[in-house]
Amino acid sequence: MSIRAVLITCLLTTVSLMVPHADAAQKPAARHATAAKQSGKSAAAHAAPKATTKPKAAAKAPVQLSSAPSVVPGVPAPPPVDARGFLLIDAGSGQTLAALNADERMEPASITKLMTAYIAFQALRDGKLKLTDEVTISEHAWKAEGSRTFLQVGTTASVDVLLKGMIVQSGNDATIALAERIGGSEPGFVAMMNAQAERLGLKGTHYENADGLPAPTHYSTARDIATLARTIIREFPDRYPLYSIKEFTWNNIKQPNRNGLLVRDSSVDGMKTGHTDSAGYCLVTSAKRENTRLISVVLGSSGERTREDASAALLNYGYTHFESVSIRKAGEMVLKPRVYKSAEGYVAINPSADVQITVPRGQAGSITTTATSQPKLIAPLAANAPVGELQVSLAGNVVERVPLYPSAAVATGNLWIRIRDTVALWFK
Repeated sequence: MSIRAVLITCLLTTVSLMVPHADAAQKPAARHATAAKQSGKSAAAHAAPKATTKPKAAAKAPVQLSSAPSVVPGVPAPPPVDARGFLLIDAGSGQTLAALNADERMEPASITKLMTAYIAFQALRDGKLKLTDEVTISEHAWKAEGSRTFLQVGTTASVDVLLKGMIVQSGNDATIALAERIGGSEPGFVAMMNAQAERLGLKGTHYENADGLPAPTHYSTARDIATLARTIIREFPDRYPLYSIKEFTWNNIKQPNRNGLLVRDSSVDGMKTGHTDSAGYCLVTSAKRENTRLISVVLGSSGERTREDASAALLNYGYTHFESVSIRKAGEMVLKPRVYKSAEGYVAINPSADVQITVPRGQAGSITTTATSQPKLIAPLAANAPVGELQVSLAGNVVERVPLYPSAAVATGNLWIRIRDTVALWFK
């Protein structure tokens, strides 16, 4: 063989060794599908083989920070953060403290699972579901793409496991299995999700699936997401601690909660992460410091760390520039109006929940309240029917309107009382 032929043969052999194998270069979704079919193995056993060569990393583009003006007079603008949209609210009153594109429709990714969990919590509350119920894993759930709990088709898992798999691990397979158990099928459950969105007034939200994978008409807004997060915290305080669990193990695979702020900030105790290529990195965070709970929503950040940095910056902004003030406690009497045709004659009316507002630091002295009741209250009155209103104002501007309810149901008085008060009403 000539020297030239030998050189060509050596060159071809070297090039072939430098080309990675096809299974090492497969896409992440394909790796997930392969891993899902392996039962009872460690996370390392589910990982794809490493490529023999590592491509040179492309230079990272500089992070583009988004700025927004202040939404509260006299308060500095919020810090620029890496996000397409964000919202910071006071969880107690729902007041907006900072916002950018808060009403623009965006992909929520796995933040969708807040609604899936909300419906599951309702089913548990109403006795339609138990934590110990065993759910058979369907092929549809098993084939779910994206993040997984690694449930195996044909096996069973308890509702408790599915909830933790969905909330802590963001498992799409656990989410779909739970949706099928409650709604009969995922499409049936999605109809329930959209019905709940309408009931809660989430006007910028529509769901196409239970787990948040991209779909043409699957979207939400930062404001709707904050409203849903606030609703979960308020209505299900017994279930909310699920969002603070830092890791969960199933099928011998331990997975951490993707919300890194649970480790970085001791005041953070929830709630949910989300990520797809099209949605970017998203994060809903709730934190409580002293008597103030804030909720931040960050959508469309460029990275896992940057979404956490954005959320942390918004929370610190809120706690630095605002303070919460208690106005009335739940059940505390505000007025005691007359009730015509009743045996008691008068009834105390009060808010059904604590009334708290968040104001710029140093402005608590500018808070005033005004309470009114309906002009002619006539028995009988139900305890759950609003009969008045408490207005809370800051520097003369109404910032909160709170309904007032009878402290107890008011029954109709005897015949003489009814006749007497009927005559009295003629002159009112």
